[in-house]
Parts: sequence; structure tokens; C-alpha cells
Amino acid sequence: MQTLGEFIVKKEHDFPHATGELTALLSAIKLGAKIINRDINKAGLLNILGANGVTNPQGEAQTKLDEFANGALKAALEARTEVAGIASEEEEDVVIFKGEKAKNAKYVVLMDPLDGSSNIDVNVSVGTIFSIYRRTTAIGLPITETDFLQRGRAQIAAGYIVYGSSTMLVYTTGCGVHAFTYDPSLGEFCLSHEAVRYPTQGHIYSINEGNYIKFPLGIKEYIKYCQQEDEATGRPYSSRYIGSLVADFHRNLLKGGIYMYPETASYPQGKLRLLYECNPMAFLAEQAGGKATDGTRLILDIDPTELHQRSPLFIGSQSMVEKVEQLIAESSKNTF
Repeated sequence: MQTLGEFIVKKEHDFPHATGELTALLSAIKLGAKIINRDINKAGLLNILGANGVTNPQGEAQTKLDEFANGALKAALEARTEVAGIASEEEEDVVIFKGEKAKNAKYVVLMDPLDGSSNIDVNVSVGTIFSIYRRTTAIGLPITETDFLQRGRAQIAAGYIVYGSSTMLVYTTGCGVHAFTYDPSLGEFCLSHEAVRYPTQGHIYSINEGNYIKFPLGIKEYIKYCQQEDEATGRPYSSRYIGSLVADFHRNLLKGGIYMYPETASYPQGKLRLLYECNPMAFLAEQAGGKATDGTRLILDIDPTELHQRSPLFIGSQSMVEKVEQLIAESSKNTF
């Protein structure tokens, strides 16, 4: 049985910027994930359920576990000499770590500490999403917000932890996608899925159909397409929506499918955050043979302009994403 640490050491040639640094970075994330996993598993016994009375920078109610997960990961990353600072969905501004070691650190980390946290009170799977970039400011100087406003293509590693029936850590360094299942008896993440690829044909679509009336025409057309019977393409497809990006993405990655969060009347720019959610998941999707777009552009090619920038997201099996892109383009032409 190969542990995460052993696997990373074995694959360090896949991480061209550093020797040993990826091991330290992922070890910090792994430690934070263990702490979060421990308390999630005891959530009903501890006073960590429900809202904490605070809203995050997006104006959404912050849960006690959001705050806890953010603190756990931030502390684990700050303890490492490789990280100059972080940006988090739960923080208004970037967090620049103090001290000389931070000024000389090469990397910045962006994260959604607890994706799907509104589900935690009802014991539904949630997750952590992370993204690692090489800093753009000169070594020896304090980092700035510009270090975090990089295209998704610049990511050197990204991944997520899903806290479900088992806890799994899934990551990529641009050389395939690998998944590790947490063994609590060992206290280690052990390799369970190497070189994960999307199935050639997916049969699941994931979208909150309760917002159907607010969807653009192209999305409505795609939903109708998914529901039509056609033996050649295996339709109708199954509708599966958990409401936690990590959990929906993870299922579709293993079984084949598409996750969609389009713009709506309520969220004309989309709801998901480009830097904390869309970019890392898009990196993983492409590395697994899938595709991720905002409906017209590849997610990884979008130039971010704001720390908490939102974006529509269509991500999953390549053929399914391309079909929804086709219908979006056709509906756009028909409106003129």
C-alpha cells in the first residue's frame, strides 16, 4: 500500500519547479484535511454546526465549520517555509504571511476551505479545494494580490479533498490525476486510484433544476437534450445533483458526466468563484481527459481581474461539455 508521501517522492520528477517542496506543500494540506476530517466526523457532538453569524466576502452566511476549516488550513500552510501567503474564499483580502521565510517562499495557495458547507448540518458530503501557484513577485519581497491573479494555466498543482463515506484526496501536478483514500487506522492517505480518466461517454448531468426558469435558453435546450431518449448516445441521461461541487465533480469524474452552474438572473456572472473553485477543478478535469468552460471560453484561459471573481462553469466529460457549448452558441445566434 503506497502512501501519499511515498507516491509524491516517487513522482517528484513530475514537479519541475522544486525538489521536495511539493511534498512539504501537500503535507501541510494533508494535515489540515486530517484535522477538518476529524471534526466533521464529530460535528453532531461538537458545537460546530450551524451559522456563526458572519457573512463571507461574497455575502453568504458563514458556518462555524467554514471558519474552523479556514483556520486549520491557514495555520498548517503558515507553518511551512514554502508558502508566502494564501487567498481564501473566507477571507476578504489575501493573507500575506509574516517573516523572512515568507518573503523567500516560492509559492502561494488559493483555497475553498469547506465547499458545500451548507450541507454539513444534514450529513451530506462536503470538500476542500486547493490550488498552488508559483509567485510572480521577486523573491525577498512581500507578495501582493497580483501573485494570486494568475490564469489557471499557471497552476503547478491543484486538488480537492472530499469528506464522504470515505475521505479522499485527489490532486494533479499537470501529469495526470491521482486519488488517495484516508485510512484512519494508519492516519495516512493511501493510493486508491492512479491516473484517473473520465469514462469516454458520460450519462449523468448535474445542475440545480430548481433554477430552470432563470437559465439562459441554451442551458434549457441542453437539459431537454439530456432528457430525450436516444439509444445511440445512451439518453436519457440521469440527473444527479448533490449541491456540493466537490462531491458532484468527484462522482462525475469516476462515472462520467457533466456539472453545470450557469449564469442566472440572480447571478448574471455565475455564482462559483473562478480562483477558488473553477480553476483548480478545471485543471483536474483537463488532466483527466475532460473539459471545463464558462460556456464560450476555456476556464483555464480566463484572465482574472478580481480576487473573488465569479464565473459560470460547465465541467466534465469532453463530449458533454462540447454539446452544451454548441447549444449555447446556437441559442446566442437565434437571439439576434
